[in-house]
Amino acid sequence: MKTKLQQHHKKFHHKSHGSQSFSYFDNLYHNNHPFWSVAQTVDFSYPAVFNFGDSNSDTGDLVSGLGIRLDLPNGQTYFQKPSARFCDGRLLVDFLMDAMDLPFLNAYLESIGAPSFRTGCNFAAAGSAILPATATSVSPFSFGIQVSQFLRFKARVLELLAKGKKQDKYIPQEDYFTQGLYMFDIGQNDVDGAFYSKSEDQVVASIPNILLEFETGIKRLYDQGARRFWIHNTSPLGCLPKNIARYGQDSTRLDELGCVSSHNRSCKAFQSAALRSLQKIAKPIHGCQRYLRFKQPLMACCGYGGPPTNYDSRISCGQTKDLNGSAVTAKGCDDSSKYISWDGIHYTEAVNHYVSSQILIGNYSDPPLSDKMPLLLKKGHNLRNNNIVSFVTRYDDIQQTDNQHSIKQMVQPEKESHFLDQSASIILFNKIYHAEIPGVQ
Repeated sequence: MKTKLQQHHKKFHHKSHGSQSFSYFDNLYHNNHPFWSVAQTVDFSYPAVFNFGDSNSDTGDLVSGLGIRLDLPNGQTYFQKPSARFCDGRLLVDFLMDAMDLPFLNAYLESIGAPSFRTGCNFAAAGSAILPATATSVSPFSFGIQVSQFLRFKARVLELLAKGKKQDKYIPQEDYFTQGLYMFDIGQNDVDGAFYSKSEDQVVASIPNILLEFETGIKRLYDQGARRFWIHNTSPLGCLPKNIARYGQDSTRLDELGCVSSHNRSCKAFQSAALRSLQKIAKPIHGCQRYLRFKQPLMACCGYGGPPTNYDSRISCGQTKDLNGSAVTAKGCDDSSKYISWDGIHYTEAVNHYVSSQILIGNYSDPPLSDKMPLLLKKGHNLRNNNIVSFVTRYDDIQQTDNQHSIKQMVQPEKESHFLDQSASIILFNKIYHAEIPGVQ
């Protein structure tokens, strides 16, 4: 049984593009290229999803937690009634769950109607921030509180499982907590809300503390067995109508696109700092040594010297030389598809093929196409191996001006891949970062 992700992928790659580049790409795909043979067989199917966030992914926590009421037209597009979502229909998390052939997530605080948490739980609450809530916060359910709710949720699930199978259809299995996907969409309230009382410089100065709090939460989840993380970045908050309305009276505060410059600069600073934070938190997590099928992120496939780099500047790949009185040869490894580096300087074909495939399917386009969002979300089965950290910038910042010109995203795509950090394999392409964390099988 193929997931919707796989069906979408197959449909996309069978399109006729009439281009030599795409024909070549399709030939590689259909001829069982080593990388694509992996991509075709990997099933992007998680048994459960545990989501943390704000209104971008809240499916009912704030409504249930504070007893507030949402009326039509909320929910009118899809649910045809209010659905406890601050939206006219489905949220990004809903589409992701549907793409993974999983039911929509029920909110942790929803208690009516025997909600099922068999395939995960949603702890996101509208108005929530990463930093602890204050007396003026819209939501008391900050990221730290959401993580604490998860810890109680897990403890209660394990307690019920120990009593027998009576609750099986309503709660996750124990191994779902290590095999499941942990999704995060939070942080924009920290940046956006700070502007009500702080200058731009003060907002930017607060970013390290925000991310430190986020790192703490991630580590708490990791200690509980979480191994697969999907982390969304913030969208350009300066392009939100509410901010344009509030600050746009002063035209000097707007950029050439009509967005509030200070907010977007702060978002860009947050995104850059978040990348550095991702690299940082990969270091203390033991054994961050693989990326997708690349089990050797830092060691050359062809070289001499062995671990950790298998690289010696005195001898090149394929050469035989006399070193220290002995004849040695810089030999190739048995399976280059498991390596990022071919000879310590250049990438392997597997990496080149992967990066080129992303270029060919348009992930480096600028501005991004509005119809690219489903593809971005549904290519995830190519990315999954065992444990993946994904850092994704949403595409809900694709808006339109009065003259119907698309607004460009604040963070421009990177033009190449960068392999970062000596203790984790992290690849950057078009604002998506992946790092694999070995976990419990």
